[in-house]
Amino acid sequence: MAVLAPIQRFDNAFSTLCLCHRFNYQVAAMSRAVSRSGDGPLYAVFGMTVWLTDEQQGSQVLVLGLLAFLIELPVYWLLKNAFKRSRPSHLPSFIKPSDKYSLPSGHTAAAFIMASLISAFYPAAAWLVWPWAALIGLSRVLLGVHFISDIVAGALLGLICFDFVQGTL
Repeated sequence: MAVLAPIQRFDNAFSTLCLCHRFNYQVAAMSRAVSRSGDGPLYAVFGMTVWLTDEQQGSQVLVLGLLAFLIELPVYWLLKNAFKRSRPSHLPSFIKPSDKYSLPSGHTAAAFIMASLISAFYPAAAWLVWPWAALIGLSRVLLGVHFISDIVAGALLGLICFDFVQGTL
């Protein structure tokens, strides 16, 4: 589609800038560690820790987080399979992605749900969780498995899912 051509050109240029330099292996090593922090187990540990230790709002944090993920996951799957956007295959890739398509970034969507959740209940941690969520997204580009527009779409998906759940409770 002609409307998407400028976005695709920007995506390719940005990914080329991020992946085609002499330090890409070193950057990928750091990005792999950042990306792994968004794989999911950390979210479960956070949820259980809050549920067990925060008597005042732990249950609410856990329920809100679970509901946001219950909405995000099927929407993410539907979008991936509707758009069927190929991952960057013409550039270096430093990990094997878990599926075939790139739009939206599930890691980014999940990280933005968690940043929203943590910021809503523990605002003093916002300075830490928002940069972490953004770094999760950027790490996926630096690993060669997503374009920057996949990251933006994933961030929006996570924010929308959290806002929807928060607004309904």
